[in-house]
Amino acid sequence: MPRTPAPPDMTDTAQTKNRTLTRSIGVGGGTLLTLSCVTPASSLFVLVPPLFADLGTGTALAIALAVLLCVGIACCYAELGTLVPSAGGEYAMVTTVANRFAGWLTFVLSFVVILVVPPIIAIGVADYVAAVADIDPSVAGALVMLAGTVMGLLNLRSNAWITGIFLVIELVAIFAVSLLGFTHTTHSPAVLVTPSLGTSGIGLIAVVAGLAVALFVVQGFSTAVYLAEEMREPRRTVARTVFWTLGISAVVILVPVVAITLAVPDTAALAGDPA
Repeated sequence: MPRTPAPPDMTDTAQTKNRTLTRSIGVGGGTLLTLSCVTPASSLFVLVPPLFADLGTGTALAIALAVLLCVGIACCYAELGTLVPSAGGEYAMVTTVANRFAGWLTFVLSFVVILVVPPIIAIGVADYVAAVADIDPSVAGALVMLAGTVMGLLNLRSNAWITGIFLVIELVAIFAVSLLGFTHTTHSPAVLVTPSLGTSGIGLIAVVAGLAVALFVVQGFSTAVYLAEEMREPRRTVARTVFWTLGISAVVILVPVVAITLAVPDTAALAGDPA
């Protein structure tokens, strides 16, 4: 006797229950996407020059201290990111650990950062574009923002691949800067631990004050927790992504900074644009 088919409403209900979002991001893709938030080249060529202007040869020391501090911060993100694997990021973590009001304050702070940081990066990139093309910096900055918005509309897997391509280009540029620096050194490594700018020495207090910018340069690893709902096995993948991103960003930013510091003929020139 033929089986009576289930009523359409029951079939639709069963199919609805079986529908789930596909977790398509692994450690590799998550690291590429998170590194795009660190933006190694943008950090090196846009955010590091002001540090050079303020700290001179102490810039590498400030970034190294920032990396050490970020190890502890990364442990917190790895722990809370696996405890609360949510796309809400810091909002979800703070709400779970503290309360909803604290989570709301965290959300507001994160929202402000999202509004402020991309335009800063875009304006910095526009200065370099203007150096090779006759484009108004404000227009170039707007085009950078538009391109970033278009990429943000793509699905995560496509975004990860595109980000990976641009990351390779960034790494090539960083490698070129590092190679040129280490093959044209004019100072001994001692200048890295004796901060100075021209003929003026720089105290440890100034280096510590520079940590605010230095932490911002390497702290993008925290974005990994926002990808938790898209990651396969998030309780393992989130933590690995956090630490892989921190390690890679520390190397690709700190190494060229050391190379530039050792290669610049006159440390007073660090107050200009070292790139």
